[in-house]
Amino acid sequence: MDWYPLWNSMRIAAISTVIVFFLGILAAYYIAKLPRVLKGILDVILTLPLVLPPTVVGYLLLCVLGPRRTIGAWVLDTFGIRLVMTWWSAIFATIIVIFPLMYRTARGAFESFDETLAYSGQTLGMSNTRIFWRIRMPCCRQGILAGTVLAFARALGEYGATSMVAGYTPGKTATISTTVYQLWRTNDDALAFKWVMVNIAISAIVLLAVNLLEKKDRASKKRRKAKAI
Repeated sequence: MDWYPLWNSMRIAAISTVIVFFLGILAAYYIAKLPRVLKGILDVILTLPLVLPPTVVGYLLLCVLGPRRTIGAWVLDTFGIRLVMTWWSAIFATIIVIFPLMYRTARGAFESFDETLAYSGQTLGMSNTRIFWRIRMPCCRQGILAGTVLAFARALGEYGATSMVAGYTPGKTATISTTVYQLWRTNDDALAFKWVMVNIAISAIVLLAVNLLEKKDRASKKRRKAKAI
C-alpha cells in the first residue's frame, strides 16, 4: 500500500491550516471592530467559499492561476513555475475552502470576549499588542483551537477544488480523497475501502479533539462565572 496520499494530504492540510490560522485570526480581530454594515458585507465575501461548491472554487482558481491566465502565465514566464497541477497547488484551493471555518470561529470567540479585561490591561499601561497576546488570545484560545482543528479536518478531506487545481498524479499530487475516487473508478474497491477507513479514523480523532476542547471551554467558563459570583 502506497502511503504517499496520506503524507501528501497531511502536509497540504498542515501548511494550509497554519496559514489560515494567522489569516483567520487577523481578519476576525479587525472585522469584529468594524461597523455592522461593513462587517456584514465582508462576512458575505469571506464566508462565500463555505457555501460554494468546491468545484466552483476550483474553477475560479483555474481562471486566475491557469498557465494561460494573466497571473498564471506571468509566473510561468517570469519564474518558470506552474501554479496548477503540482502538489502545492492544492494549498491554494485548501486555504480558500477552509478559511471561512477559521474566520467564523475566531470571530465568534473574539465577540464573546469580555472587553473589560482589555480595559483593565490598558489601565496598567499594556500596549494593544501585549493585551492581544497576553489577555485576549488566552481567553479565546479554546474557540480558536476548535476552529483550527476543524479547519485541519476540512483540509484533510478536501476533494473538489483540489482535484481541479492539482489533479491526480500517483506519487506527485495524489491525496486521500482523490485516491479513493480514482480507485473507485478502476474498480479497486478493496484498496479504496482501506483509504476510506484511514480517513474515517483520522476524522474521528479530530472530532474527539474538538469535543475535548469544547468541554474544556465550557469548564473554564463555569470557573470564571464561579469566581465572578
